[in-house]
Amino acid sequence: MQEKTTKLDFTNQEIYVGLDIGKNSWKTSIMTEHYEHKTFTQPPRIDALVKYLHRMFPGATYHCVYEAGYQGYWIHEALKEEGIDCIVVNPADVPSKNKEYANKTDRVDARKLARCIRSGELDAIYVPFRQAQENRSLVRTRHQFVKKQTRCKNQIKGLLSFYGITIPDNICTSYWSRRFVCWLEQIKFQQASGDKTLGALLEELKFLRKQITYLTLQIRTLSREEQYCTAVEYLSSIPGIGTLSSMILLTEIIDINRFNSVDRLASFCGIIPGEHSSGNKEIITGISTRRNSMLRKILIECAWVAVRKDPALIMSFNKLSKRMPKNKAIICIARKLLNRINYVLKNQQYYKVGIV
Repeated sequence: MQEKTTKLDFTNQEIYVGLDIGKNSWKTSIMTEHYEHKTFTQPPRIDALVKYLHRMFPGATYHCVYEAGYQGYWIHEALKEEGIDCIVVNPADVPSKNKEYANKTDRVDARKLARCIRSGELDAIYVPFRQAQENRSLVRTRHQFVKKQTRCKNQIKGLLSFYGITIPDNICTSYWSRRFVCWLEQIKFQQASGDKTLGALLEELKFLRKQITYLTLQIRTLSREEQYCTAVEYLSSIPGIGTLSSMILLTEIIDINRFNSVDRLASFCGIIPGEHSSGNKEIITGISTRRNSMLRKILIECAWVAVRKDPALIMSFNKLSKRMPKNKAIICIARKLLNRINYVLKNQQYYKVGIV
């Protein structure tokens, strides 16, 4: 007589997992091909999820998804190491019902993610490898320190303005030079508290300058490593692009070949027009709000330099400026500059100045 088997076996079956990631706990929703299994709260640990899946659905093929956020990609990497298929999605790209907008909870979000990955409605974002992530963090950290330095300078200028302290004519044209900082250090307020306020801001400024110098040196050192040095040389041959600009471009784009067209690259950078059209009505809303902010910012900055150095871009900018404001014309130049960046990186060639 044949014995009945009680061992669970989900071989050749698909299990779908939606994760809503939190700092202290994860909301997990699990669905099979035909029904919802369970939505529950678990500790924020990979091993807890993996053990549950192997215990409840042994032998199955697991598909997991979570939204990109402050947790980064370590969860994706850890799940991949455990043999679990995992994708990361842009939160703005997850299809939502009206009632899910009206009643938004972690439980609702987890179930929505599980439902969408089961139906194949989600597009995964590109997940860079760990080394690329850390290199990008170095470049982004320098950018953050530069922003802090600008804020600190504005605070100092605001303090001077508040107390009516006028900058002498002989140094007003050399803001933030060593001479200017020495003059700031000699300013005396009526009370000691005023001197301490300015002193604290100056100490912060000196610290930020030191950190920016250190990070800049580290980035330049990184640019000379094998993985970047050749690409930096190609990019630096384009007018308006230097070593730091090249490293921002390379660490943000990471792999130029993941974009099968320059239009997709432009969309990623946000150098495309937005559009709201219906029927015969077509509305162009201006530059897209969806972008990689670091890339768009550096492209526009480089474009302003390039229009003073590249004859082809000078000619294009002059023509564009006749029919639109210069701040809009420069966006078109930034797109042309992006075309040049795409070409030199994909073809591994130096740029020839003057090519239209």
